[in-house]
Amino acid sequence: MFKEFKYFASQPLNIRTLLITNMLFAMVLPLVNIFAGAYVLRATGNDTTILIAFQLCMYIGIVLSALGNGLLMKRFKSAQLYAFGILISSVSLIVLMFLKNPSTTVICTAGLFIGLATGFFWTNRYLLTLYSTDDDNRNYFFGLESLFFTVWNIVIPVVAGLVIKFTGSHKLFGMELSTDNGYQFLTILALLISVCACAVLSKGKFKSPESKNYFHVHFHKLWKKMLALAGLKGMVQGFIVTIPTILIFKFIGDEGSLGLIQGVSGALTAVVVYILGRVAKPQHRMAIFGAGLGIFFLGTLGNCLLFSAAGAFMFIICNVMFQPLHDLAYFPTMMKTIDAVKVLEQREEYTYIMSHEIGLFAGRAFGMLLFIVIAFAFGDSGADAALRYAVLIVGGIQLLSLPLAKNIIKDIDTKYTPAK
Repeated sequence: MFKEFKYFASQPLNIRTLLITNMLFAMVLPLVNIFAGAYVLRATGNDTTILIAFQLCMYIGIVLSALGNGLLMKRFKSAQLYAFGILISSVSLIVLMFLKNPSTTVICTAGLFIGLATGFFWTNRYLLTLYSTDDDNRNYFFGLESLFFTVWNIVIPVVAGLVIKFTGSHKLFGMELSTDNGYQFLTILALLISVCACAVLSKGKFKSPESKNYFHVHFHKLWKKMLALAGLKGMVQGFIVTIPTILIFKFIGDEGSLGLIQGVSGALTAVVVYILGRVAKPQHRMAIFGAGLGIFFLGTLGNCLLFSAAGAFMFIICNVMFQPLHDLAYFPTMMKTIDAVKVLEQREEYTYIMSHEIGLFAGRAFGMLLFIVIAFAFGDSGADAALRYAVLIVGGIQLLSLPLAKNIIKDIDTKYTPAK
């Protein structure tokens, strides 16, 4: 343990600053990604189509904030906008949790604003990471970051589930508590953690882009391939957040079960991902990528064939294992592609980060709309059909990511020279 801490301490200031900031905000993300959806389900009487619409509005918000961020970077530093995204994510979550009997319009509007906030976080996180790392240390960076995300995805859902169950059946200082009070307490705590994350971020010494021209339409064919890969990733992102919540509420239980299952299923993955990030070399990324894709497809197949508590449990375990393995290989590949194509086109890095968000959104929208179309096409049993078949279709299409990613890496290594 001391050896690993010493290795962490040997990293440059900006890498350490980003990792600690992301470690803190990773405590908030499960509330945004998991329990916001659970709250919407509870508030709408388990209406899955409204939850999918809420999630789609979040993704629209992320794209809009990526575009707005490009304009605001002409006046503000990326680190400032990163901190803004962290804080507003928590504030938006608080507003949602304090709404009483929200209508569909209100829920979708809340989703849009949460997406706007988290978009500032993700786009500036990508940019600062790109500036602060190189291809040799990105496996370590994303491995350790994935460890943080995975650990908090274990701990926070368990704790949050217990808090929500406790407030749903107890009194405090003679006052009758409700499940909504549990959600509200958690979001206030999330805001306090976000403030701490911003304080840490302020210690870094991050550079700002030299050029302010980020808006381009035409790109090199190498980046077009990367946008296609982003679209495939986005399809899965449209499901890995909402579908586990829906399946648990349908087959297994409530928020307490949601937290416990998310926690147990991530324990082994946390250790594996950190070890891979620590020892894996850039040439190992495609093997890790393929393993993650295969695990996710098995989960979708099990869910489709069994469509029961056992199938839901299998899908959730595979999903929790898939996400950090996928990200460990995907993000270094994305950044290596940016390193190459920015030299070819002589453009700022944020140009590609912004267009990358559009690629992700295209995939997310496809996945969400596929779910909605299948749900309406099958009438009364539509929600169940979408849970079974839409997820399997996306899992199958996602397998195309591996040959595409291999082709991108081959092109970079044989035809183009990444920036150093």
